[in-house]
Amino acid sequence: MRRLRSSAVAWLALVATLLATLAAPGSARAQTGAGEDGALFLLLPVGARAVGVGQAIVADRPGSEAVWWNAAAIAHADDREVAIHHSQSIIGTGDAITLVVPSSLLGVLGLSVNILNYGDLAVTDVAGNEVGTILPRSFVYAGTYATSIGSHLGAGITYKVLQFRLDCSGLCPAGASFSATTSALDGGVQYDLAPRLPVAFGAAVRNLGPRLQVNDSPQSDPLPARLQVGVLYRIRGVERYARDTEVHVSGDLIDQLHVDQPSTHVGADVVWQKRVHVRAGYVFRLDDADEGGGPAVGFGLVAGSLVFDIAREFQGLSADAGEAPTYLSLRYLF
Repeated sequence: MRRLRSSAVAWLALVATLLATLAAPGSARAQTGAGEDGALFLLLPVGARAVGVGQAIVADRPGSEAVWWNAAAIAHADDREVAIHHSQSIIGTGDAITLVVPSSLLGVLGLSVNILNYGDLAVTDVAGNEVGTILPRSFVYAGTYATSIGSHLGAGITYKVLQFRLDCSGLCPAGASFSATTSALDGGVQYDLAPRLPVAFGAAVRNLGPRLQVNDSPQSDPLPARLQVGVLYRIRGVERYARDTEVHVSGDLIDQLHVDQPSTHVGADVVWQKRVHVRAGYVFRLDDADEGGGPAVGFGLVAGSLVFDIAREFQGLSADAGEAPTYLSLRYLF
């Protein structure tokens, strides 16, 4: 007979709670914004730039981060880019790796993988000896295509294959391993009025696809489809008071497709010499929805072909547990 090491009991409880959140029937979450959604790992934010402005990002052009927010935002990319977007919270450790390749003939192509590791669990025997390891993880593989239509309009689409799985190495209890796989589709548009007006608009629909089935149909849940619309405004005249400085403000609404109680996201990005970014954002919620609310801050630095961004959130499950989520992005343009 095998048992879990006592030091891993807390982690097992956390993973069990997470699995219940991801796969339990919708009635268990009837009072959250997720309703009957499954695969809630799809709602965890990706990218420090987006987090730093309160996720008010759908009308902006944040480079490879756009794959996870609005594929249309890479439609006007001029440089190839390889990037890693790292996150750390009580939920787990996430790493999203993306390659973006623009082509004058084919538009812009992107390939991405996003891996979220919830932490390893040790399996021990009755004598306390470690005999195995349980590995709970989620994977999202994404292919993106975006194209520009004139100098103002961009459109993009992302196809995703997603999987939640428990793997076990060594001697493991029966039923310790399983996986659930499905696919999803994202689509988005952007329209930028510059240089006539310093305003851009964006809209995206994410996570459209069949249910995520864990064991059988009664235990499957719909994907957390989301609609996000927003606007970006570049404040004019700032250079008269602060040389080489730009200020961009943005505001987004995010909700389920039936649009019941949208969350409001606002953010600001202060840019100096196009190299240094100081960001702040806030998420306002009308209910206890699945995505976290509250303030966030971020910082960015451009050094030649390297772009570094960092951001933190200060409210939500992870922050309340004493581990404020931290996001790091490193991008290389070539």
